Amino acid sequence: MTTLRPIRHEDRLSIVDHLDELRKRILVCGGVLLVAFLFCFWQNGALIGVLNRALPDAAKTGLGAQQGTNADLGKAFRNFSVQLNQLRTGLAQSPSVSPQAAAAAGRLAKESSRIGNMLPKEADAQAKPLTIGVSESFTTSLSVAGYFALLITLPVILYEAYAYVIPALDRRERGLALPAMVFSPLLFIAGTVFCYFAIVPPAIHFLLGYNSQHFQILVQAKSYYKFELILMLAIGLVFEVPLVLLGLRKAGMVSAKTLTLNWRYALVLIAIGAAALPGVDPVSMAFETLPLVGVYLLSILLLKIADHRDGVRAAAEAAAVAAAAAAEDANGETSAEDDEES
Repeated sequence: MTTLRPIRHEDRLSIVDHLDELRKRILVCGGVLLVAFLFCFWQNGALIGVLNRALPDAAKTGLGAQQGTNADLGKAFRNFSVQLNQLRTGLAQSPSVSPQAAAAAGRLAKESSRIGNMLPKEADAQAKPLTIGVSESFTTSLSVAGYFALLITLPVILYEAYAYVIPALDRRERGLALPAMVFSPLLFIAGTVFCYFAIVPPAIHFLLGYNSQHFQILVQAKSYYKFELILMLAIGLVFEVPLVLLGLRKAGMVSAKTLTLNWRYALVLIAIGAAALPGVDPVSMAFETLPLVGVYLLSILLLKIADHRDGVRAAAEAAAVAAAAAAEDANGETSAEDDEES
């Protein structure tokens, strides 16, 4: 198998060569994704623990409090075993009590200790999602590992995509594509981190806490992880919008003035986009809409800065051209005067 070779803009490749390069880059992406998936599946317990941190504290009553109830029962059985052992010792020392009674108390103490040790000593302070069915724990772990593997390998995937396209670009276009190749993965990761810390916890706490006194709240693992991971991936992609708009500006398709004048239409599109994200309730949509509006405003600011820089550069170039023209005219007049004198 041949390795990937650097391709220059001047090189001319046939369709077969292009397809062969595409195949190799897909294999590279697939190999990295497979390695990342195996690593994430190996560490799926730690990754699931990271996702579970957004859940509220464990319930104190109802079905969700079963683990706490089991811990209390275990503590009661262990304390009862200690008291029975003390009773057995007292019965054994009493001459008026038969040895059989003391032995029975000892057996009861041993059985109470066994039951107490079978139950958990402490209950988790945080709630855990529920799995239903025989294979859901395994399939859910696979899904979590797959999402995290995609998140980890996204920089490599974006790099291979840009590396495949960049040889077809000229020097000016390549100067625009290289910064995008660098900042695109960083923006995506920033979006997922922002979503994990700023959007997911308050949304989940509100939704699970609303009217909780009237419901037995049990969170299914499959739906919970799907909600959390898809939301993180979606917000990560939303953070790519400023980069996309800067590219469209360079292509002359959009400007800061256009975005400013059409802000009403943008708000409607943002609301539609927020409704398409996981969580159609008003609270989740509010948490999802705010960062979308912030990204839109940031895009306007970045485009205005870019317009200002281009304006300054154009003015400097115009001044340089005018200075060059004036110098040329001055040289021409000097030459004409010299000719007249001669």
